[in-house]
Amino acid sequence: MNKAIFLDRDGVINHDPGDYTKHLREFTILPDLWNALEVFQERGYLLILITNQGGIAKGLYTHEDVAEIHEYLLREAKRNGIKITEIYYSPHHDDFGKSLSRKPGSLMIERALAKYDIDPSKSYMIGDKQRDCDAGEKVGVQGVLIPTNAPLKKYIDLIA
Repeated sequence: MNKAIFLDRDGVINHDPGDYTKHLREFTILPDLWNALEVFQERGYLLILITNQGGIAKGLYTHEDVAEIHEYLLREAKRNGIKITEIYYSPHHDDFGKSLSRKPGSLMIERALAKYDIDPSKSYMIGDKQRDCDAGEKVGVQGVLIPTNAPLKKYIDLIA
């Protein structure tokens, strides 16, 4: 079985301005991100993003806006020698209906576990909100809560 690092996006991968990251021009990758992801990759972890994008349900941005950001992120990752295995996002928001995919729901993580034959007991969910950790812990993936916009490299030692 594989092991994975599941990562929240806004506040972990890129700067979270405190509101939604609506467009590529607002998307700023955090310093030292590639160094941290390189360490995880060298340790044999798959890298999988798990992100709520409730601004879609609110009409603040579109699936196309999210796709543009994610295509850019994948290009930059590749340019830096990083392979992001998959990006899952939930376009739902509780104000407009419930969804099992929206964190703290675990459906996005469950899909990745099944698709990539991942052992949850050897995997971690890194997030800057408790709901990120809760989503992982519901399916046996240990949560690692970090401060919003913190350098991920600083937290590598919390992961086996």
